[in-house]
Amino acid sequence: MMKTIGLIGGMSWESSVTYYQLINRGIQQRLGGLHSASLLMSSLDFAAVAELQAQGQWAALAELLCDHAQRLQNAGADAVMICTNTMHKLAPQVEEAIDVPLLHIADATALSLKQQGITRAGLLGTRFTMEQDFYAARLQQHGIDVLIPNETQRDIVHQVIYQELCRGEINSASRQQYCDIIADLQMQGAGAVILGCTEIGLLVQSQHCSVPLVDTAMVHAQAAVEWMLAE
Repeated sequence: MMKTIGLIGGMSWESSVTYYQLINRGIQQRLGGLHSASLLMSSLDFAAVAELQAQGQWAALAELLCDHAQRLQNAGADAVMICTNTMHKLAPQVEEAIDVPLLHIADATALSLKQQGITRAGLLGTRFTMEQDFYAARLQQHGIDVLIPNETQRDIVHQVIYQELCRGEINSASRQQYCDIIADLQMQGAGAVILGCTEIGLLVQSQHCSVPLVDTAMVHAQAAVEWMLAE
């Protein structure tokens, strides 16, 4: 019997759409016919979230995410997912607030890398994800060594996410900047590059780069499908 997952989305909604599509397509491919996924979604207003992030108001954001996770649990979710990498900074607080599992995006990312035999990977994402240790440390627990871009490159990656991708803007010049940064990480020894913001996969795909890419939205959604259908 299929289990139900509650999605905390809207951070931004551009990639939350991707989650909804990927999970439903994954269920349909596995079960066939007219099957689709049993999902609940609680979608936040990203303008308010982004402002609190910029102000460093992580305690307020934790309270907000915990409230949404509890709503999903109370509505019948058997597990919860946060449909963004950055907000996994608050995963410990969310896990503490609910009685159902939180399916962590970094665990799904690490599993994908390990299945490819990769132990050293570059990481792109928001400044919070690249510069703070909540994400890299989780990967390191799985034996994955993490490389991040230099400061100038981190500025570019961060600005493109917030000023373009979260607004649904796909810019070829920005894609080239990302590809140059990815190539630099590859030169430094990255066996793959993690698209550690769920919007980056909207801009850069495997055909644009010579190094393997791990699209975190994709692997997180795949993990959701596996969990929903597991005995």
